[in-house]
Amino acid sequence: MNTKITLLLLFLLIGLVAFGQKIPKDKKQLIASVESHKEELISISDQIWANAEIAFQETESSKLLADYAEANGFIVERGVADIPTAFIATYGEGKPVISVLGEFDALPGISQKAQPTKEPLEAGAAGHGCGHNLFGTASLGAAIAVKEMIEAGKIKGTVKFIGTPAEEKFFGKLWMLEAGVWDDVDVNVSWHPSADTKADVQSSLAMVDFIVEFKGQAAHAAADPWNGRSASDALELYTTGINYYREHIKPTVRIHYHIQDGGQVVNVVPDYSKLWVRVRNTDTKGMLPVFEQVKKMAEGAAIMANVDYKYSLVSGIRETLVNRTGGAVMQENLELLGPLEYTEEEIAFGKKIQEMTDKPQVGMDSKIYPFEETRENPGGGSTDVGDVSWNVPNINLGVTVAPKDTPWHSWAVVACGGMSIGHKGMVMASKAMSMTMYDLFEDAKLVEEVKTEFKERKGDDVYKAMIPDGPPPIGN
Repeated sequence: MNTKITLLLLFLLIGLVAFGQKIPKDKKQLIASVESHKEELISISDQIWANAEIAFQETESSKLLADYAEANGFIVERGVADIPTAFIATYGEGKPVISVLGEFDALPGISQKAQPTKEPLEAGAAGHGCGHNLFGTASLGAAIAVKEMIEAGKIKGTVKFIGTPAEEKFFGKLWMLEAGVWDDVDVNVSWHPSADTKADVQSSLAMVDFIVEFKGQAAHAAADPWNGRSASDALELYTTGINYYREHIKPTVRIHYHIQDGGQVVNVVPDYSKLWVRVRNTDTKGMLPVFEQVKKMAEGAAIMANVDYKYSLVSGIRETLVNRTGGAVMQENLELLGPLEYTEEEIAFGKKIQEMTDKPQVGMDSKIYPFEETRENPGGGSTDVGDVSWNVPNINLGVTVAPKDTPWHSWAVVACGGMSIGHKGMVMASKAMSMTMYDLFEDAKLVEEVKTEFKERKGDDVYKAMIPDGPPPIGN
């Protein structure tokens, strides 16, 4: 064998042994627990992946997780916050109370087989392009591992797995927060599928989500268009205004819109149009003025087209409040576990995904990244985990479940989430979260330090969910 290859294998072996030697006995027990449940967790994840249920419709996915929690000794409360697919699984008693989040909703229209070439499992159906089939399942695996430690008398306190629907649309956690779901929780732990592995100490973008409808008067588009007042004209004027406004906003702002109804046929002056709009920025303070301006522009478009308009809030979410104290603990546990390893077949799968999405064919990124500085303007997306983080300290994690540079919210992530690349990331996330939760149960001082940072970052802010009056929009 080539001398360089021999030395490389020796160094890898030494590294693996070193990782194993560093892991304390109780954390090895947590790892063993996740491994003992691994095949069942993979089966649950694959069933959720195949079901691919969208926001507030995750009936089977929610049931799979809640039933498995119940079978493992948790007390399960279903239908919390008037949301049929939301639930809380609880084990233990007293303090500390440590919760872990689970998401399980899919995205419309990106169904995909578990293969590295684009082909839908069911044409037009939903798919897990954000890996939430892995998210919820890994979190439940972590909760079970911690529950077994409480059951064995190794630690004391309460563990909660919180099943949270509709993260991709509507943001179900907002209604759950209003219902007081996290009121007794000391620290929350979460993760998200990613293309790399690291403790997540970056924020997310604040966002507001709303609908604008225009109503005019229909008429024959050729015979008597003067009798018509076009809702479609108003829609076009509105989107034109938004696009001109882009020159005068900060680079951190994002505005998206989706035309949901622009008229039905060409020879009718449309009397109705509908637009779904999102405004984002680095923080809520910077997002709100842009939102108010974009909202105001809808009235201007209606005046110009001589039509009526209606604005409807869907929901709004906060940026994530970072907790570096907790993030450092998560980082230590990731480094104890060491990097993921992939087979030749998995590397080839990843490279094919990269080929099909026009990315450099570098394969999987198994590296555990160093603990980062928290950036002022992190970019990226938005999540209702941000709102949770303004109510309770939140420790977050990202773990590789797809090849480097994979387009997110796409068929490529769906493909990886239904096979071993996704499974490996899910299992690693479960282990890292359970180890971090164990540290919180073991160390009352650590819990207080995490809480202290949370209070300092939050300041005198008084949280109020940005949601319309009334019940959650189930069935919309």
